[in-house]
Amino acid sequence: MFSTCCLDEPLNDCQEHSSAMDGLEEFLADCRVLPLSVRKRFLDRRHSRQSSGELSDPSPSPTTTAPMDANGETGGTDQSREKQLSQSSLRSSVEESIDRVGVQQAIDAEAEMEKAHLKYYRLEVHLKEGRDLAVRDWSGSSDPYVKFKLEGKVVYKSRIIYQNLNPQWDETFHVPVRNIDQRMSLSVWDYDMVNDDPMGRAKIDLSSLEPNILMEKRVNLEETNSTENLGYLMMDMTLVAVSEDELQNISSRRKQQSTAKRASIRASKSQLWTSVATITLLEGRNLISMDDNGLSDPYVKFKLAGEKFKSKVETKTLNPKWMEQFDLKIYDEQSLLLEMSVWDKDVGKDDIMGRGEVDLSTLDPEKTHFLQVELEDNAGLIDLLLTISGTSGAESISDLMSFVDDPNRERELIRRYSIKNSLMDVKDVGWLQVKVIKAQNLASADIGGKSDPFCVVELVNSRLQTQTQYKTLNPEWGKVFTFQVKDCHTALEVTVYDEDKHGSPEFLGKCAIPLLNIKNGEKRFYALKDKKLQGRAKGSILLEMEFIYNDIKAAIRTVNPREEKYLEQEPKFKIALLQKNLQRVTSMVGSIIEVGRFINSCFQWESKPRTITAFISFLIIVWNFELYMLPVAVLIIFIWKYVELSITDKYSRPQEEEVYADSDDEYEEADDSKLAVVLYSMRRDREGQAVKPKEAKTSLSEKLHTIERVCQTIQNKLDDVACLGERIKNTFNFTVPWLTWFAILILSVATVILYLIPLRYLILAWGINKFTKKLRKPHAIPNNELLDFLSRVPSDAELKKWQELRPELSRADTPKKKK
Repeated sequence: MFSTCCLDEPLNDCQEHSSAMDGLEEFLADCRVLPLSVRKRFLDRRHSRQSSGELSDPSPSPTTTAPMDANGETGGTDQSREKQLSQSSLRSSVEESIDRVGVQQAIDAEAEMEKAHLKYYRLEVHLKEGRDLAVRDWSGSSDPYVKFKLEGKVVYKSRIIYQNLNPQWDETFHVPVRNIDQRMSLSVWDYDMVNDDPMGRAKIDLSSLEPNILMEKRVNLEETNSTENLGYLMMDMTLVAVSEDELQNISSRRKQQSTAKRASIRASKSQLWTSVATITLLEGRNLISMDDNGLSDPYVKFKLAGEKFKSKVETKTLNPKWMEQFDLKIYDEQSLLLEMSVWDKDVGKDDIMGRGEVDLSTLDPEKTHFLQVELEDNAGLIDLLLTISGTSGAESISDLMSFVDDPNRERELIRRYSIKNSLMDVKDVGWLQVKVIKAQNLASADIGGKSDPFCVVELVNSRLQTQTQYKTLNPEWGKVFTFQVKDCHTALEVTVYDEDKHGSPEFLGKCAIPLLNIKNGEKRFYALKDKKLQGRAKGSILLEMEFIYNDIKAAIRTVNPREEKYLEQEPKFKIALLQKNLQRVTSMVGSIIEVGRFINSCFQWESKPRTITAFISFLIIVWNFELYMLPVAVLIIFIWKYVELSITDKYSRPQEEEVYADSDDEYEEADDSKLAVVLYSMRRDREGQAVKPKEAKTSLSEKLHTIERVCQTIQNKLDDVACLGERIKNTFNFTVPWLTWFAILILSVATVILYLIPLRYLILAWGINKFTKKLRKPHAIPNNELLDFLSRVPSDAELKKWQELRPELSRADTPKKKK
């Protein structure tokens, strides 16, 4: 190939062709086909010759003109003609070589461009299976899944395979790679309800993969400072060369998928649902045993896209009867696959008993289906009723600026919830409209003294939210939300968060508003509280609400089971909370003891006038007693409390508000530290003793966990007893006038019925209803109407949460703690 050296050698060696070479040098200096570095040599030579005067013509001809003779013809000696031929031949040779140089340089340049264009890759991974993986569960198995990381970021996470040490994933994914001189790390984890346990990790050198060739890899798992055999993974990997444009398309598609996934999660929380899947979990049959006694403690988890539900636990049975009803909302563009998993409740980690699926797209809407779901691996059957109802969501979101009150809509709402339509769609109790206008004087959550607040409005399990207002403590959202109300005895919860792009939102404030306390059309500020709704938080929010409901539908709903909030967690064990619940129960028991002492004092003649009065009353009541007098006696108590409250309210002073009252967190933290000291001392004493072989079966952590669970159960049972007593008290105290007047109405009707109808007919009707209820309604959920009614009456703790505080419109921004 023609190069710079082959140009220099002829010019240096062929001294006999100096004149030809002079012309050739000028030709090469002007030849633009050659690289600039080569042309520069001849340009320098031309410049030096011009400076020395050897070359007068700056643009000489590459050929030499022969001298003419006397006749005017071209003449010259043979030597001059030989030089001319030599110069022409050499010039042709150089031109041919230059042509070859140009073509080769073009080919090399094109190859370099193609190489630069295809220096990016797409890594295709087919995760096939794992073999002989490590045991991480007490059942002798694991629930493995795999995470893949590239450049410090998780690029893929596989699904969880439950109770399997040789899982078959058969999953494929691809990821863009900009630099193959790096390693992809993978880690296998055992899924746990609390913390996932590591099962091994490995690294794959991408430079060891040959481009465009499928390579099967056996990846051995290992852990640092561990000699345990952790098994291995089998996978296929292919490194495909792609252009930069293709790489950008892959990256953009992955971003779009990630954005769509986040959007679907936000949609399940803040957007509109299209229909509702009403599920009645009936019973399970022939479940597998997971405990040593040959039984299990089963419960069921349901998942429909982002909607989840967890049933109650039925202890020591293989044929549980749950009889629970709940709703899961269905949104646009989401999966219609209802996933079910049955778990065995255990002291440590719960064990899975079986899995099942129901495809909702195969079911007819507006029709109740009786389904028998078979669990995988013949793990049993689950019976349930499923109904898909509602063609569009009852909730809606609109902007306040474009919102216009429609008189026709108001007339339609009044007609829908009128008395004459009370028996139509009994579940549709009422309609609620909430206008979230603005907030002011919020707490600053960002470094610059500002926040990025957004507002979430929740009604039991319905959740809508506003847009985010950035860099402000006085946001103006201007949103209008509407809800379908199923129970008028619930509370609307309004929570303000600060958006964090790199983490979960930060809590700013919250308030709870009972629906029966809403004054239609009133625009007012509500003070924000802390997370537990006990003390004041910084800021207030301006709301305007309208609530329309049907009283008869509300009354029917009152004596039916209350809708549970799915996201509400069971209170954890706290010494301070246990002491508080114990004090509540002690106070209630003390009141009962005082009544007993009063009755006993009548028998002991401690006060003769009181004893004589009680004795005469006893004789008169017993001699003239009729059954209808029982509700009359309760009505007399209601009347007495009503008169008492009417008198005392005129002279009672409103309670002073607690300004930035400290919550119980500090006390709970102190109590938790005391508990930690106790547990540490128990552990130290345990370690100081000799461990017997039989005792080694149960570890210390299991015992401590059992103690904590027992204490938590006692704490929650005390809370249930205290709440029941407080609800009975608040019923007589007219705490919720609607419920108290409803109780008075029921007692009045009962009095009339007992007075007009003989007792034997009533007992006969009650017995017939009980004996035939299972035949008439085989899948009816059993309930106690009295307890359902009392569940609507707020306890003292709920009244504390619902207590309204005066908004701070003109106070200083700095909060003052109560000493």
